Amino acid sequence: MKRILFPALALITSFGLGFSAKELVGKDQAKPKRVTGIGGIFFKCKDPKKIREWYAQHLDLNVNDYGSVFEWYQGADSTRKGFTQWSPFKETTKYFAPSEKDFMINYRVADLSRLVEQLKTEGVTVLDTIESYSYGKFVHIMDIEGNKIELWEANDIEFERLGQSMGSTTTK
Repeated sequence: MKRILFPALALITSFGLGFSAKELVGKDQAKPKRVTGIGGIFFKCKDPKKIREWYAQHLDLNVNDYGSVFEWYQGADSTRKGFTQWSPFKETTKYFAPSEKDFMINYRVADLSRLVEQLKTEGVTVLDTIESYSYGKFVHIMDIEGNKIELWEANDIEFERLGQSMGSTTTK
């Protein structure tokens, strides 16, 4: 009986101490979540209007003057909506500059101000200052291959209201 009881108690105690230590030490030292999802896909094309029409006709995207908005529910809280923007831009746009690429990805982030400070300490090129709108905060960075990246701390409730005020419907 002692042969089974002692190892079982030791195992239970070590798990308990391990979880307790993790709770005490890990909270402040836990690495905060940086990217939480894709906020948008932006790409250059010859005729954004025709591209939007083609995607609406052939792939059933609900389009507006800016592209299409995909609506989904967040994995961390399945009661909250999330949105991803799909936008074709005129091939002559300067919005992707200084990148020379034909696309830009927007990543959703949890705490933009904190993330920007962390990225700066890591030597990441931050291209501009954080801009705030009712539907979220934005900033642009560059990756090591010259791809411009947009970071978005989304306010999904206001983003949805903005779309509704424009009469837009989401692609689900």
